[in-house]
Amino acid sequence: MKALILAGGFATRLRPLSCARPKTLFPIVNKPLLQWIFEGLAKDGVTEAILAVNALTQFHIRQQKPPKCGLKVRFSIDPPKKPLGTGGPIKKAEKIIGYNEPFIVLNGDIFADIDYRKLLEVHKKNNAIATIALCCVKDPCSFGVAELQGDNIRRFIEKPSKGQEPSNLINAGAYVLSPEIFNYIPEGKAVSIEREVFPKLVEVNKLVGCQTNGLWMDIGKPHEYLQANMTVLDSIGSTLEKPKPDGFKVNHPVAFDHGICIGEKSVIGPYAIIGKNVKIGKHVTITNSVIFPDVEIHDGATIEGAVVGEGVHIGKNTRLEKGSIVGDQSKIRDNVDLHENSAVCPAKEIC
Repeated sequence: MKALILAGGFATRLRPLSCARPKTLFPIVNKPLLQWIFEGLAKDGVTEAILAVNALTQFHIRQQKPPKCGLKVRFSIDPPKKPLGTGGPIKKAEKIIGYNEPFIVLNGDIFADIDYRKLLEVHKKNNAIATIALCCVKDPCSFGVAELQGDNIRRFIEKPSKGQEPSNLINAGAYVLSPEIFNYIPEGKAVSIEREVFPKLVEVNKLVGCQTNGLWMDIGKPHEYLQANMTVLDSIGSTLEKPKPDGFKVNHPVAFDHGICIGEKSVIGPYAIIGKNVKIGKHVTITNSVIFPDVEIHDGATIEGAVVGEGVHIGKNTRLEKGSIVGDQSKIRDNVDLHENSAVCPAKEIC
């Protein structure tokens, strides 16, 4: 079975962190999102993953080389300066996908624990053209919303106005599609599968829904990305290696990658995710934060509710307050206080 991963976006809402990496390579508890996706697909019997990406994202993925988890991985490259939406990349990958069997499509910017085998079973049982994984949320207005009758979707509305949502079941960003779907997507143009294709399938009674109860999180905004890390850490914290403090204190849950050095009387956690080769000085406090690899944090710094990009230098007695986002290779000088929701561009120096 094949899966097409839609990862051609530019993650503008995650800047400045996305200036240096595509969203699908953002680490979730020290592991790229794309690796989490590969693991989930391989576990449920997928053998080949096709990445629908722009050329820059392809470059970053080839450079970082996330583990393929036994999958054959291929690329389908979006045309330059011509975004294809959510449906166009499916049509563009038509020949790579082939016509022999249903295939999976999923958004590459969603962290989701989806049972793809169950999704496929529901699809085949109903002889559907498209089967959407659905999850229940409190406020569905920012998503595609489905109204179910049995397994069939009777209405599908993309981002309805407040009060117009037909249910609390939203599109979880994962589908099983039959090859007939290619007949509904014109070639070489931007197509929204949610707005232009799914309503047509409702009309012919070929759109089906399958509810999923696993973890589901959008990481499209900085606070959502941070919350996704905290939620996953809660979920898997008991399986992580427990660091042995030597002169510093750890408040679990935390996640430590390899090569970390921590000075005496520092306090790490709760909810601190520390990337590879991070160097932390003395009397440092880090809570509710994600620290990317190769960061240097000097004595007396306090980081609370922040995301710190790769290769950042944080000076002595600095303070990063809730919502602070620091881009890669930036330098925060001594005694600087970054106030709530501050954003620092990559390679910028803050005095």
